[in-house]
Amino acid sequence: QVQLVESGGGLVQAGGSLRLSCAASGRTFSNCDMGWFRQGTGKEREFVAVVRWSSRSTYYADSVKGRFTMSRDNAKNTVYPQMNSLKPEDTAVYYCAATSPGYYSGSYYYDGTYSYWGQGTQVTVSS
Repeated sequence: QVQLVESGGGLVQAGGSLRLSCAASGRTFSNCDMGWFRQGTGKEREFVAVVRWSSRSTYYADSVKGRFTMSRDNAKNTVYPQMNSLKPEDTAVYYCAATSPGYYSGSYYYDGTYSYWGQGTQVTVSS
């Protein structure tokens, strides 16, 4: 059974930082793209960031570029989004996602690209 478990969410003041983590179990994810999405109340789910398995490249939504940094530890099957300079508009449930193994798509920003999802972790940024 493939499982993605997010942790690290919480309440933080504007300008603060949080480090989320997503631990994968059930199989190795070294050849899976690992993405993060978020969904605010009353909003659609949106792409946040991805770290690709093939090139180890990272890509970010414009709204978080320069503030969020993605890293991954394949030995631990874990990815870590470091979120700095948080803003109230970053408030959302954050979801970790993984593609099928070895799958490559240019549409890393599209949630349909991902086959596995975590349960989400709430991030609340107060003003």
